[in-house]
Amino acid sequence: MTQTPSVARSVDFWFDFSCPYAYLGSTQLSRVEAATGARIRLQPFLLGGVFRVLRQPQNMSVTLNEPKKQHNRADLMRWATWFEAPLRTPFQHPNRTVMALRTLLACPPERWRDVVDAFFAMYWVHARDISDPDQVAATLTALGLDGPQLVARSQDSDLKAELFRRTDAAIAAGVFGAPAWIVGDQLFWGQDRVEMVIRAARDGWRSDPALSTFQFNQETTPDE
Repeated sequence: MTQTPSVARSVDFWFDFSCPYAYLGSTQLSRVEAATGARIRLQPFLLGGVFRVLRQPQNMSVTLNEPKKQHNRADLMRWATWFEAPLRTPFQHPNRTVMALRTLLACPPERWRDVVDAFFAMYWVHARDISDPDQVAATLTALGLDGPQLVARSQDSDLKAELFRRTDAAIAAGVFGAPAWIVGDQLFWGQDRVEMVIRAARDGWRSDPALSTFQFNQETTPDE
């Protein structure tokens, strides 16, 4: 008897506003939902907190060699073009997003999608300072929300604790960067995994079981 692949009812999208690839991935959320029928669950977390735990540089671009740095820049522009997503040099990068993330948590859950789109646009489209409470409040007010009240609420201890909890949950789920998509027990990393995410959520797609014994050879041969 042939079993029907398990179809995901939801897809977790882990993100921080400071990551350009998370921004690009966020532009594809509606496409993932339309193609799969799954519900996107927005999962904000503090990327810098994950980097600290993993002992990873906060700004990885400064650790790249020059050819890799040039390729990363070209790759980012290619993906923005591919997704037809606007992209502008940010006000500052990396910029602090902790206040914006807490403010998102303070917003009504039914408005999260609008707020996420607007905050990503602040950073990557309009080159506005997402660490500035007044600019964040103005962005929320433009959405019909009480911007000043929500920004003030971001300083509450319960929201600070909530962001820490979500960051710990990201680490526990195996998230090491953004964006991370989780479909069932599978984690996909990057805006370039959208097609795999769609196949996994819609069709139960996963890697070939025959490849399960594959391992990287950890031994290296010294240069002669």
